[in-house]
Amino acid sequence: MGFWIFMLLMVELIPVAMLAIGFWFRRRPPATINFIVGYRTARSMQNEDTWRFAHQHCGAVWQKIGLVLVPLSVLIMAFFYDASEEKVGVLAGGLCIVQCVVLLCSVIPTERALKRTFDESGKRREDAPPRA
Repeated sequence: MGFWIFMLLMVELIPVAMLAIGFWFRRRPPATINFIVGYRTARSMQNEDTWRFAHQHCGAVWQKIGLVLVPLSVLIMAFFYDASEEKVGVLAGGLCIVQCVVLLCSVIPTERALKRTFDESGKRREDAPPRA
Protein backbone atom coordinates (compact mmCIF):
# COMPACT_ATOMS: atom_id res chain seq x y z
CA MET A 1 0.00 0.00 0.00
CA GLY A 2 2.88 2.38 0.76
CA PHE A 3 4.28 1.95 -2.74
CA TRP A 4 0.85 2.57 -4.28
CA ILE A 5 0.47 5.84 -2.32
CA PHE A 6 3.96 6.93 -3.33
CA MET A 7 3.25 6.21 -7.00
CA LEU A 8 -0.11 8.02 -6.77
CA LEU A 9 1.72 11.10 -5.50
CA MET A 10 4.27 10.81 -8.30
CA VAL A 11 1.53 10.46 -10.92
CA GLU A 12 -0.12 13.62 -9.59
CA LEU A 13 3.03 15.76 -9.86
CA ILE A 14 2.60 16.66 -13.54
CA PRO A 15 -1.11 17.59 -13.41
CA VAL A 16 -0.69 19.55 -10.17
CA ALA A 17 2.31 21.37 -11.66
CA MET A 18 0.20 22.18 -14.73
CA LEU A 19 -2.49 23.66 -12.49
CA ALA A 20 -0.02 25.70 -10.44
CA ILE A 21 2.09 26.95 -13.36
CA GLY A 22 -1.07 27.58 -15.41
CA PHE A 23 -2.39 29.77 -12.59
CA TRP A 24 0.95 31.55 -12.35
CA PHE A 25 1.20 32.14 -16.13
CA ARG A 26 -2.33 33.52 -16.31
CA ARG A 27 -1.91 35.89 -13.38
CA ARG A 28 1.75 36.91 -13.59
CA PRO A 29 3.60 35.87 -16.72
CA PRO A 30 7.38 36.31 -16.55
CA ALA A 31 7.98 40.06 -16.68
CA THR A 32 10.55 40.01 -19.44
CA ILE A 33 11.10 37.87 -22.49
CA ASN A 34 13.87 35.43 -21.60
CA PHE A 35 15.36 32.10 -22.61
CA ILE A 36 15.09 30.45 -19.18
CA VAL A 37 11.56 30.67 -17.74
CA GLY A 38 8.24 30.68 -19.53
CA TYR A 39 6.48 29.61 -22.70
CA ARG A 40 9.31 30.07 -25.20
CA THR A 41 8.65 29.70 -28.91
CA ALA A 42 9.74 31.92 -31.78
CA ARG A 43 6.21 33.29 -32.13
CA SER A 44 5.68 33.94 -28.40
CA MET A 45 9.01 35.76 -28.02
CA GLN A 46 8.47 38.32 -30.79
CA ASN A 47 7.40 41.14 -28.47
CA GLU A 48 5.85 41.86 -25.07
CA ASP A 49 2.28 41.53 -26.40
CA THR A 50 2.86 38.06 -27.89
CA TRP A 51 4.78 37.03 -24.76
CA ARG A 52 1.93 38.05 -22.44
CA PHE A 53 -0.75 36.57 -24.70
CA ALA A 54 1.07 33.23 -25.03
CA HIS A 55 1.46 32.87 -21.27
CA GLN A 56 -2.15 33.74 -20.57
CA HIS A 57 -3.40 31.33 -23.22
CA CYS A 58 -1.02 28.51 -22.29
CA GLY A 59 -1.86 29.04 -18.61
CA ALA A 60 -5.56 28.64 -19.34
CA VAL A 61 -4.91 25.48 -21.39
CA TRP A 62 -2.73 23.99 -18.64
CA GLN A 63 -5.34 24.74 -16.00
CA LYS A 64 -8.07 23.01 -18.00
CA ILE A 65 -5.88 19.99 -18.74
CA GLY A 66 -4.71 19.80 -15.13
CA LEU A 67 -8.29 19.85 -13.88
CA VAL A 68 -9.03 16.84 -16.08
CA LEU A 69 -5.80 14.92 -15.42
CA VAL A 70 -5.84 15.14 -11.60
CA PRO A 71 -9.06 13.18 -11.02
CA LEU A 72 -8.55 10.98 -14.09
CA SER A 73 -5.13 9.88 -12.85
CA VAL A 74 -6.50 9.15 -9.37
CA LEU A 75 -9.34 7.12 -10.89
CA ILE A 76 -6.99 5.06 -13.07
CA MET A 77 -4.65 4.43 -10.15
CA ALA A 78 -7.60 3.42 -7.94
CA PHE A 79 -8.35 0.49 -10.23
CA PHE A 80 -4.88 -0.88 -9.43
CA TYR A 81 -5.00 -0.38 -5.66
CA ASP A 82 -4.49 -4.08 -4.88
CA ALA A 83 -2.17 -4.82 -7.80
CA SER A 84 1.45 -5.91 -7.44
CA GLU A 85 4.19 -3.33 -7.09
CA GLU A 86 5.41 -4.22 -10.56
CA LYS A 87 2.02 -3.52 -12.15
CA VAL A 88 1.57 -0.30 -10.18
CA GLY A 89 5.06 0.87 -11.20
CA VAL A 90 4.49 0.13 -14.87
CA LEU A 91 1.06 1.79 -14.79
CA ALA A 92 2.40 4.90 -13.05
CA GLY A 93 5.28 5.16 -15.52
CA GLY A 94 2.85 4.84 -18.42
CA LEU A 95 0.57 7.49 -16.95
CA CYS A 96 3.50 9.87 -16.54
CA ILE A 97 4.50 9.34 -20.18
CA VAL A 98 0.93 10.04 -21.35
CA GLN A 99 0.79 13.15 -19.15
CA CYS A 100 4.07 14.42 -20.64
CA VAL A 101 2.73 13.89 -24.16
CA VAL A 102 -0.44 15.81 -23.26
CA LEU A 103 1.71 18.56 -21.74
CA LEU A 104 3.76 18.85 -24.93
CA CYS A 105 0.63 18.80 -27.11
CA SER A 106 -0.64 21.88 -25.25
CA VAL A 107 1.74 23.88 -27.43
CA ILE A 108 -0.53 23.28 -30.44
CA PRO A 109 -3.59 25.28 -29.30
CA THR A 110 -1.39 28.08 -27.98
CA GLU A 111 0.52 28.40 -31.24
CA ARG A 112 -2.75 28.35 -33.19
CA ALA A 113 -4.13 31.12 -30.98
CA LEU A 114 -0.96 33.16 -31.48
CA LYS A 115 -1.21 32.69 -35.25
CA ARG A 116 -4.90 33.73 -35.23
CA THR A 117 -4.23 36.80 -33.08
CA PHE A 118 -0.90 38.07 -34.44
CA ASP A 119 0.60 38.41 -37.91
CA GLU A 120 4.06 37.09 -38.85
CA SER A 121 5.78 40.20 -37.50
CA GLY A 122 4.05 39.96 -34.12
CA LYS A 123 1.53 42.76 -34.63
CA ARG A 124 -2.00 42.18 -33.45
CA ARG A 125 -4.36 41.47 -36.34
CA GLU A 126 -7.20 43.90 -37.05
CA ASP A 127 -9.76 41.08 -36.84
CA ALA A 128 -8.17 39.54 -33.72
CA PRO A 129 -10.30 38.96 -30.63
CA PRO A 130 -10.13 41.84 -28.10
CA ARG A 131 -7.53 41.75 -25.35
CA ALA A 132 -8.48 39.92 -22.21
